[in-house]
Amino acid sequence: MPGPTDPAGWLTLPDVAERLDLSISKVHQMIRDRELIAVRRDGVRRVPADLVANRTVLKHLPGVLNLLADAGYDDEEALRWLYEEDSTLPGTPAAALAGDQAREVKRRAQALGF
Repeated sequence: MPGPTDPAGWLTLPDVAERLDLSISKVHQMIRDRELIAVRRDGVRRVPADLVANRTVLKHLPGVLNLLADAGYDDEEALRWLYEEDSTLPGTPAAALAGDQAREVKRRAQALGF
């Protein structure tokens, strides 16, 4: 089984705040509310860059993050789930969220809770 994969690029929380034109405290609130995921890398909390593409958070990301949390996934496990290659999707669930497979990704995340 292949090891967990990480996203191609990372943003620090100040970078996310700048990209989304929000205060750093709003970014922290979004992470607490599971609208965005952040994990520690090299001692610094970071967000996968592709989840905040086009100056906005991917539309279906908060729903998927909440479904994964409901299924008992912590942030590292949720990140691993989002970035693990899936041969039945075009690439990874995270990549599919950005395209027309977002509803399928949500359905799969929901199924993990059962």
